[in-house]
Amino acid sequence: MTTNTIRIGAALAAMVTAAPALAQDLTFWSWRQEDRAAYEQFIEAFEAANPDISVTFETFEATNYNTILSTALAGGTGPDVMMVRAYGGLENVATAGYLEPLSEENVPALADFAEPALAAESVREDGQIYAVPFASQTQLVIYNKAIFDANGLEEPQTWEELVALSQSLKDAGIIPFANGTATAWQNETVTFGLGSSLMGSDFYDDLMAGEADFTDERFTSALAAVNDLAQEYFPDGFIGLDYPSAQQLFASGMAGMFIGGSYELATFEGLNSEIEMGVFAAPGETAEDEKLVGLYFDGGYAVNAASPNKEAAITFVNYLASQEFGQAFANTLNNISAVPGVSFDDPLLAEVNELNQSSIPYLMLVHFRYGEPSGSVLIQSEMQKLFAGETTPEAIGEALTTGLAAWYEPFQD
Repeated sequence: MTTNTIRIGAALAAMVTAAPALAQDLTFWSWRQEDRAAYEQFIEAFEAANPDISVTFETFEATNYNTILSTALAGGTGPDVMMVRAYGGLENVATAGYLEPLSEENVPALADFAEPALAAESVREDGQIYAVPFASQTQLVIYNKAIFDANGLEEPQTWEELVALSQSLKDAGIIPFANGTATAWQNETVTFGLGSSLMGSDFYDDLMAGEADFTDERFTSALAAVNDLAQEYFPDGFIGLDYPSAQQLFASGMAGMFIGGSYELATFEGLNSEIEMGVFAAPGETAEDEKLVGLYFDGGYAVNAASPNKEAAITFVNYLASQEFGQAFANTLNNISAVPGVSFDDPLLAEVNELNQSSIPYLMLVHFRYGEPSGSVLIQSEMQKLFAGETTPEAIGEALTTGLAAWYEPFQD
């Protein structure tokens, strides 16, 4: 071996030693197709601070997302990082062993998250966290401020006032509520977006304590009031009106109110940049009744337990748990970030956050999607029948209690 050969070999070895680590390419899956542009901005900021990690964001149709994700994870082809549903939707993938357990050790920011947010991304049996919560959603009433102002209307303080202002809009030739119920999940939204204050926190507490079930008069009377309002003040033929059409009715100014989630605010602004909106919690019977919104956590960011890039995936999830990301999320997507310490520059979003201080959980999603039949499937089907005049509130209470007793032990006694 010549001296030159030895020198060349040594030089090559030095170059290999000094070479930077190869970039790790992460895949990141979501059902939020409408948020792609925002997430690409978030990822760009992350990659600038972490040049050895690249992230490819992929989105899938929301309705089929859970099936697509579970199938991919079972087949070993799932993403490194993924958005996962909360509550029962999380348990389906977590208990199968597909998700990496998270804790304050590998994601220190979790120490500061609110307990209800962490509970939404934990398995009930052992409390193990599997995802970083990303947002809360609020079921409430959204209204068109210009229409309210033009008709001298104010946010109602009692159920009677809500009925009266609905009549005023109808008399003025304006559809009071834009909602339709042909899209099944909208039945659930309408029920708890309107009925939470009528049901009341005492009913919720008794239900969770096993001292009440859905035959309780506080629940069935709320269903009756919601149905009466819908029959009189929803669009003609509302049981055949689908979700996108209902959104257009409100965004176009043809309707004064829309019962929906806080996630609708950004959608309506996208459909009509000139619209000015207000929000309120649908009231109870009296002004003294607590005004309650229905609150839930929308999902989280999880790591694939089988990811070959687990260290980089954990680094990315730590970014998603940071206040920097939470603030960008709130500002860009006009949504309530679950990250502690985030402020809300948008006055309407700040108002939603304030309403969240008086809330009960969005009942079926938070507590009754852990078995079959799920509470959501039952309430959606039963409310469709109620709106069509094919059942009664009391019969719904019986159907829910009996149906859920198949897996919910407090109803089995």
